[in-house]
Amino acid sequence: MTRRSIRSRNPQDPRASVPRGPRFRRFRQSLAIVAGVGLVGVAGAGILGWTTYAKLVADLPSVDSLRAYQPPTVSRIYASDDRLMAQLANERRIFVPLEAIPDRVKRAFLATEDHNFYTHGGVDVMAIARAGVTDVFARHGRRAVGASTITQQVARGMLLNSNARTLDRKIKEALLAVKMEQVLSKDKILEIYLNWADLGNGSFGVAAAAQTYFNKPLDQLNDAEAASLAALPKSPTHYNPFLHPDAALMRRNLVLDLMADNGVISREQAQEDKKEPLVPQKKQRFGPLPDSEWFGAEVRRQLISLYGQDRALQGGLEVHTSLDQPLQVSATKLLHEGLMDYDRSRGGWRGPIIHLDGIDAEGWEESLDKVSGPAGMLKEWRLGVILPGGTHVGWNEEGQAKTGPLLATDIAWARRMHPLRAGDVIMIEPQESGSVALRQIPQVEGAVVTMDVHTGRVLAMVGGWSFHESQFNRATQALRQPGSSFKPFVYLAAMEQGISPSEKFDDSPVSYGDWHPKNYEHDNWGPTTLHDALRESRNLVTIRVAAHLGMKAVADTAIKAGLVDEMPHVLPAALGAVETTVLKETAAYATIANGGHVVSPTLVDDVQDRLGNIIWRAPGLALGTTLQAPPAPPAADPSSPTIAPVTPEVGATPTPPAAPVAGSISVPSITDSRPVLASEASSYQIVAMLKDVIANGTGRMAGAGIDRPIAGKTGTSQDFHDAWFAGFSPDIVTIVWVGFDTPQTLGRNADGARIAGPIWNKIMKVALANRPKLDFRVPADITLASYNTGRITATDGFKADQVPGASVALHGFGAGTEALTAADTGADAVISDSESDMTDTSAPSVGSSPNAKPQAQKPAASDGDIGVGGLY
Repeated sequence: MTRRSIRSRNPQDPRASVPRGPRFRRFRQSLAIVAGVGLVGVAGAGILGWTTYAKLVADLPSVDSLRAYQPPTVSRIYASDDRLMAQLANERRIFVPLEAIPDRVKRAFLATEDHNFYTHGGVDVMAIARAGVTDVFARHGRRAVGASTITQQVARGMLLNSNARTLDRKIKEALLAVKMEQVLSKDKILEIYLNWADLGNGSFGVAAAAQTYFNKPLDQLNDAEAASLAALPKSPTHYNPFLHPDAALMRRNLVLDLMADNGVISREQAQEDKKEPLVPQKKQRFGPLPDSEWFGAEVRRQLISLYGQDRALQGGLEVHTSLDQPLQVSATKLLHEGLMDYDRSRGGWRGPIIHLDGIDAEGWEESLDKVSGPAGMLKEWRLGVILPGGTHVGWNEEGQAKTGPLLATDIAWARRMHPLRAGDVIMIEPQESGSVALRQIPQVEGAVVTMDVHTGRVLAMVGGWSFHESQFNRATQALRQPGSSFKPFVYLAAMEQGISPSEKFDDSPVSYGDWHPKNYEHDNWGPTTLHDALRESRNLVTIRVAAHLGMKAVADTAIKAGLVDEMPHVLPAALGAVETTVLKETAAYATIANGGHVVSPTLVDDVQDRLGNIIWRAPGLALGTTLQAPPAPPAADPSSPTIAPVTPEVGATPTPPAAPVAGSISVPSITDSRPVLASEASSYQIVAMLKDVIANGTGRMAGAGIDRPIAGKTGTSQDFHDAWFAGFSPDIVTIVWVGFDTPQTLGRNADGARIAGPIWNKIMKVALANRPKLDFRVPADITLASYNTGRITATDGFKADQVPGASVALHGFGAGTEALTAADTGADAVISDSESDMTDTSAPSVGSSPNAKPQAQKPAASDGDIGVGGLY
């Protein structure tokens, strides 16, 4: 050892140098710092990751709802003959259980969307890695390759309801997919997917898509068509064969290759399938049955009221209705004809839709094609253009140009107001003769309801001229004054109080203050039977009957019948100065026709859920069974000794009900739990009088040519604002109303008999054509008797305590001996002779127009003292 190498260990030694640290100390210190920071970072990342995971898991929706998943499906409405009438849906979807979906369809979707579906646990890690590599190295700015499994797609669409491309959403999607795989079987997840997937063109699920693109059920698809459906989830719009046939064909062929790669089909089969052209078969979308829109819309409203919009439109309900489709079509057509007849007779032609300049005998087709018809134009009408000369019309039909002469009567009709000119675009209806009829949409409106009198089942309902022009249903939504068609309920209240049809009330002038009611004919008959008063719709007798009964009794009858919801206790209301709907009046008349049981109108017979369970049935009548005893043995021989019946001793214990007679059989029976408005006897007395209204009274026009028992009543409101005819047979009741949406006069003498009666007549002829001829049932406690009313010979029904044809002295105003009071007439509410004033002062006024408030019109001086309410 050299001297230099020997160093003093004594720190006090001045020769000692500063000690040197271990080799790489600084490196180790740096490494320790890095390790410490890394450890803290890992711990922080772990804490952050766990916190984020906990937050994401806490925000995850539950997958339990998918256990009993029922996809939104179409609700179907059927007519009474089980024809599909309408479909209700937010999405077009037909649910098919997995076992009913063909294997080729399932395998096509699995090969395209998730070929490892049955082996992964909800997330396909290899697919994610493969997509990541592809996205990094091979995409060059193109859209990223997806790696979502079918389970993830279901989780995203059904539970997350989001397509946002964020990391949070992808993590949640993966977590939900794993949870779903733990809760649901693979088959259940696949079933949900194949019924849920949006496949474009408004179709959801494979069954709906098969109908939409190929007009086939699933089990009739071939491999190429199944591959076309499987091509759609990637981009339902871009690969829609109707919109982009080339892209759809290319994608279909790619799917066929994938099916071959996964062993679903052979390579040879894939090449063969590629040769098949992709020609989609457009399926005509189902629409409502012709002319059933009013009925279907009302059923839709009722279903939404019962079950809410989601269940009504997506619950897969099967709704069976009472619609008689042939009768509905006929009622619509006949109402159209009646409104057109009124429009033509009460006014002239209102001019063309538009005028086209430069129209020649040739080359007009293209110009006419650019014109659209109004919403209220009927489907059998066409748009036509007047050709040079003014007598011929050209129109396009199914791509062909046609011409024909206008009817001479139509040319004359148009000439009075707006002479036809070449270039006028008009509405026409081609005739079998080759000529064309000039048409225009009436400004007047109308409504019809036909109902079964026993059950209240609505057989037909027409809510106006055109559902496409206005969906406001004038049969159910328009509150209008029934006029004299209200009077039978005044007389029914009288029958219930024991007054007979032959009772006489004074038909003489009556007034109070400014109210001077008169009869329609402006004459007076003196003492008049109720039969004659109802037959000829005498206002003054009706007022006296109502005064005798008291308006509370009349109001109670009308309210209980369902004719009105509330009613003022003033005499003008007895003439129909109240408000009701066509549907309500139909049910009220059915109550009279069926013997007094209150009828609730129903459009729906029953509602079934998607499993076929009945969840609603029309109330009131129930079908049951009862025991029917066998026929009684032949009567005993008169010569044989008789056995006197045993009389029980006074105070003896009552004998219990006898056991069923031996040999009794179970037979169907109907239980009627509906409330009773009036006795069967009183109801029949009104029926008998209403029969004579048609036979010999104001309803003669309505009964023309009907050779079976019918009864009915005209109705005309003040100033001829509303024309009604209400009538029935023993099993069918029909109500017709005609008027303007914004109340205005229909014209002088435009009463219910002339305007509504002929329409009612034609509809009832159709309704009764295929029904047996029945007579009204006479109750056991009614005696039929003919007598002289003083004006005609009438036949009426009389109760046991009534003398046929007799009139007895009645106490009170009915005898015409007492003056009216302000409370009786409503004069304390300042009654005027205007209908609008009446509705403002004595009854809540509800406008019947969907868009405008009713504008009252002051009656002509000659009609002002007729009286508020019914006229005729």
